[in-house]
Amino acid sequence: MFSSGISDEAGKDIATQIRAHKELGWSHIEIRTVDGVGLTLMSDEAFEDVYRKVSESGLKVSCFASALCNWSKPITTPFEVDVEEILTAIPRMHRFGCKLIRTMSYPNNKENPLTDDEWRKAAVRRLKLLARIAEDGGVVLVHENCDGWGGESPENSLRLLEEVNSPALKLLYDTGNVISHDQDGWDFYSKTKEHTIYIHIKDAVKTPDGKVRYRYCGEGDGKVRQILTDLAKSGYDGGFSIEPHLKAIIHESKDADDPEAGYRAYLEYGRRLDAILKDARAAAGR
Repeated sequence: MFSSGISDEAGKDIATQIRAHKELGWSHIEIRTVDGVGLTLMSDEAFEDVYRKVSESGLKVSCFASALCNWSKPITTPFEVDVEEILTAIPRMHRFGCKLIRTMSYPNNKENPLTDDEWRKAAVRRLKLLARIAEDGGVVLVHENCDGWGGESPENSLRLLEEVNSPALKLLYDTGNVISHDQDGWDFYSKTKEHTIYIHIKDAVKTPDGKVRYRYCGEGDGKVRQILTDLAKSGYDGGFSIEPHLKAIIHESKDADDPEAGYRAYLEYGRRLDAILKDARAAAGR
């Protein structure tokens, strides 16, 4: 087991992102955006600069936190956008020696929604093609339980895997997304655990008025301690990647009001994750 983190929540520039992970003593980093631009969407010149700095730091990239099929792309988004992104991503992943790239499975169109069956068929059709590209490119799509047909329920996640039917599509479980989607975390995790190869760590509570409030890991309703202990006992040997949402929430276009406070909160979040993992390993006798 190893710790990583979606590093743009530590700071916008790559130097700050690297510094946070080195200060935590971690060997891995998960890159989403640098200076507000996605790792899979930036120019070749900008990517080369990021690649050089990360490589010189000695950090390994645990996952590309791409925008594939994500919350910003309803199912009616032109498919060519995602094809172009994965084709750009694969050689960049090879440069870093990174096997995993995050995907979702398209939210429905709010203005003109498809029926559930139409939505499922369109998402499966697209993910099947992306998985074929990933398989040919020697990488693996990890589907996150977030906005998209496959994230609507654990049953949908499993059906997505079954219908795509590719070794290049596995699951990424996010401990906090279940709170905002009014799902039971243990139920979702336990039903999809067999196919889960990567974990995002966030935690939250939902207030009586329906608002989601993010908390340090272990202090919300995401069952973080219970899930990490179960994974340790099960012999899980993959990554745990923090996505705190305490100061910066990228998908809401919210940057930390105080960058230094955001940086310190990221470090504290990472230290708390490591403490929970230590307890989980001890409980598992590892």
